[in-house]
Amino acid sequence: MPTVADNLVAVRKRISAACSRVGRCTDSVELIAVSKTISAELIREAYTAGQTRFGESRQQEASVKIAELPAALSWHFIGRVQRNKVRKLLPVFDVIHAIDSLRLATYTAELAAELGLFPKVFLQVNVAGEAAKGGFEPASLRSEMEELLDLPRIEILGFMTLPPATADAGDARPWFARMRELRDSLEREFGVCLPSLSMGMSGDYEVAIEEGATHVRVGSAIFGSRAYHVEGELG
Repeated sequence: MPTVADNLVAVRKRISAACSRVGRCTDSVELIAVSKTISAELIREAYTAGQTRFGESRQQEASVKIAELPAALSWHFIGRVQRNKVRKLLPVFDVIHAIDSLRLATYTAELAAELGLFPKVFLQVNVAGEAAKGGFEPASLRSEMEELLDLPRIEILGFMTLPPATADAGDARPWFARMRELRDSLEREFGVCLPSLSMGMSGDYEVAIEEGATHVRVGSAIFGSRAYHVEGELG
């Protein structure tokens, strides 16, 4: 039975192959090992195998593990960001992947100032316009982009998106491409650099990389099946 270390080697090889297919450097992609529901023991195994970035989606569960694991680990919050949890998230997580509205971004910036922090965030974009998923609609993102960029204290790394669920990873390609094209358009329009795209999970991360993903969120391909899954979660 493959170990966590074996699985990490396999995932990294696939990341490298996807990068090679489109002429990208492997170092341009950050692998986030999605460790929600995964024990601290298995996370430590991944760390021993060289993995340092981990993704969690439940603040209470994550806080327990973060406290007992090495400080060298980098933690990404990949769950839906609830307004009443932002104060607890900011001191613990290095990156937040799902700021889904101007209101939430503004509140996050205000709390960051109060706490003396400079959080790094992704803006979640609902490129497919799915009613069941959160995120900025592309048109509203464009209309609010100037206000978002003017917010103090938060560093907008780029955008995160979740494509519609599909049985074939290739069917997600148009949505990943659309996110990249929207990012490129906003960079030109507003004269900013938004280099990062958080998109792609265990089933489609290779396609996402081919379409420009810089951060991929891979859980089951590393740790095996999880104890639970919630539709629309980010990894």
